[in-house]
Amino acid sequence: AMFPLHVTLFVLLANLALCQYYDYDYQPVSMLGPSGPNCNKECDCPINFPSAMYCDNRKLRFVPIVPSGIKYLYLQNNLIEEIKAGVFDNVTDSLRWLVLDHNHITNAKIEKGTIDKLTALEKLFFSFNNITEPAIPPSKFLEELKMMNNKLSKFPSGLLTDKVNLTSISLQHNELTSEAITDAFKGPKKLLSLDVSHNKLRKLPAGVPSSLEILYADYNDIDKIGAGYLKKLPSLRYLRVSHNNLEDSGIPAGAFNVTSLLELDLSFNRLQSIPEVNEQLEQLYLQANEINKFDLASFCKFTGPLNYSRLKHLRLDANIITYSDIPPESANCLRQASDIMFE
Repeated sequence: AMFPLHVTLFVLLANLALCQYYDYDYQPVSMLGPSGPNCNKECDCPINFPSAMYCDNRKLRFVPIVPSGIKYLYLQNNLIEEIKAGVFDNVTDSLRWLVLDHNHITNAKIEKGTIDKLTALEKLFFSFNNITEPAIPPSKFLEELKMMNNKLSKFPSGLLTDKVNLTSISLQHNELTSEAITDAFKGPKKLLSLDVSHNKLRKLPAGVPSSLEILYADYNDIDKIGAGYLKKLPSLRYLRVSHNNLEDSGIPAGAFNVTSLLELDLSFNRLQSIPEVNEQLEQLYLQANEINKFDLASFCKFTGPLNYSRLKHLRLDANIITYSDIPPESANCLRQASDIMFE
């Protein structure tokens, strides 16, 4: 009975991991038939999908007034600079999806009485704009928040306090520092995925909920990992900290030795040795470091019939180490490793 649940969870995680970009189920209007009567003239509301309003790719400069009954609003790929007060007044308690990607919106031009009135919103897609701090709706139903490729330099704590249903936050390609996100993610107790890649963080985000399963922090300035950081995240499966400034001295003994972790990416750092990992880890990426020795104790404390590493893929290419550096007794410890790359 466990099997289908496990597969469902895996598919969900795979989707979270892969669908970093456009995962709203979007269909071109031409495929959806003629527009219904209850629609803004600038847009299309297909008769066979009357709760959706498609206003994308129309060179719009502001958000049109949204008629009642609309739950899904697509405004991506326009020239929108401002959101005027009142445009959402007909849908404050019914709008579920708001897609504003690829526009020119700044915080100064988001008037009061717009996003701050949306009490039913489930998805807010606000990537590729010019906002410097997040605009968060009061909705307790918010599940997904995407604000990639903006100019976010702060994310005040408390904004997500009541977001009990939030599972995914994408903030990559912004200007966030570690100080700017202190306790920003404490609130959402069901958070599964957090992506803060391509920012200016000096350390992994503090105060993230223990529910987290995916944490991506590639392309930052992280130079150390807190000793007990992963112990506070008992559900974490996927951790990526590639393209940072990690050295051996910044990784306390056993920092990555936790049973939950399946994938660990530490590639493109400045490590000289292989950090200690748990026997349950399946994927370990260490390419493009300065590793000069192969220590079997990093993978297995001792080897026996039931004590061995579950590692399947290990990348060590672009280091100061070759295949001949693997001791012969590794075969027993790394018995499941089908793929160890040196070149």
